[in-house]
Amino acid sequence: MVANETATPNLQSLTVELGSHSYPIHIGSNWLDHFASQLVAVASDVSHVLIIHDGAIGATIAERVRQSLLKYSWRVDSFSVPPGEESKSATQLVEIWSWMLQCRADRKSVVVAVGGGVTGDLAGFAAATYQRGIRIAQVPTTLLSQVDSSVGGKTGINLPAAKNMIGAFWQPSLVAIDTTTLATLPQREYLSGLAEIVKYGVIENASFFMWLEQQARHLIDRQADALSYAIRHSCQSKASVVGADERETSGRRAILNYGHTFAHAIEATAGYGTWLHGEAVSIGMQMAAYLANQRGMLASECQARQTALLESLGLPIVWPAADTEKMLAAMRSDKKNEHGKIRLILPTQIGHVEMVADATPEEIRQAIVSCR
Repeated sequence: MVANETATPNLQSLTVELGSHSYPIHIGSNWLDHFASQLVAVASDVSHVLIIHDGAIGATIAERVRQSLLKYSWRVDSFSVPPGEESKSATQLVEIWSWMLQCRADRKSVVVAVGGGVTGDLAGFAAATYQRGIRIAQVPTTLLSQVDSSVGGKTGINLPAAKNMIGAFWQPSLVAIDTTTLATLPQREYLSGLAEIVKYGVIENASFFMWLEQQARHLIDRQADALSYAIRHSCQSKASVVGADERETSGRRAILNYGHTFAHAIEATAGYGTWLHGEAVSIGMQMAAYLANQRGMLASECQARQTALLESLGLPIVWPAADTEKMLAAMRSDKKNEHGKIRLILPTQIGHVEMVADATPEEIRQAIVSCR
């Protein structure tokens, strides 16, 4: 039973359509005090909740979620994950598994991930593998996680030389987005999330890309209406792609990797944490656009528009210290490769991209050098 529960504030909701694995994404402002009422709507038999949260928000956002859950007669346990990409490791995963066992987690338990992409990916993989899979709800608290990593069911950890190489597809039961969690997000982390938003415009929606060009200043200033629209549109785009290709079997979902093959190599060779993920994606999209232009796939005007938008959003577009050979080696280990060929998503115009698997090592080297 619930004590003193009031009506949940208005939420904008959409659904990731995956048949029996479908789930809602709720987007609103200042509503996490009511999170438990949305969790019980998708997990009516829950008796135990395991909060896995970023250590930086344990006393603030994660505590709001915990207090909401305590209104119900559930056991609630919490685990703090050290901030930073380094936490997406096998060592941290074993610690979480051991903690779940100590908490007597079972198949009626639900994991609630509260934090950014690192926490969501790590907690998601723990949920996917503990007792061969228990439910998880995602409460993303960074812009990047709200528009990308919390939706779609990709979970995993990093190897020292390759990002997200170990993982599983494990769809959440619920994604709960509260835009007020972004209020205290450091500006660098906030801007990093804008790169993933730009990605959606490039890969499938030219009109959204134009809207971003017009609203860049409002987005940098975190203007509420512009930010809410950008988050909602991004989630809808990803939900549509994931619904059409949940496990990357048809090739449709691969378009979400635009810029990411370069980006993952940037992160791995720079050292995890040197570049934020969105920063690496921004540079990676620049490398991909350069390669597309050099192959005659993308007009110089379109390439220039992407450059101008990323710069207007305060995102990096070059990496002077890029090591071409180390990046190329890292790209050869990318999990999307087939038969030893590096597969890249390259734009043909604003709003459309294609898979390319015949780029030569020299073409890729030149794309890397273009952003030094």
